[in-house]
Amino acid sequence: MIKVCVHCDHEFDVYSKRKVSIGGKINECADCVEELGTETAPALVGLTSGDGKQSMVTIMRFDSQNGADAYLRAWRASTGYWKGKNCQMRGTNMLSMDASGGKKVGEHGGNPNHKGNR
Repeated sequence: MIKVCVHCDHEFDVYSKRKVSIGGKINECADCVEELGTETAPALVGLTSGDGKQSMVTIMRFDSQNGADAYLRAWRASTGYWKGKNCQMRGTNMLSMDASGGKKVGEHGGNPNHKGNR
């Protein structure tokens, strides 16, 4: 979909890869979003962990994309993510959401009573 930017009056594609990755309002081109700093959407990250045969999903919000990326790098390094050993904390690297500007906004825990036993 082609739109005209409200700031510079140039035409741009709303669904171009660059516009989608940069964000901003639908009537702003990617160049103006970068130049004016009008992107205000929070960076969201979804993480999973194992709990027996169930899994838990945690959704976190970060102040900046850089903080989210830094937390994800630390989480992957600490949990054995790339080794097929999820949630195996190695070493003494403890992750802090506060250091990266993160806050937990949602969590869904698996049911540990997955076989129906009481």
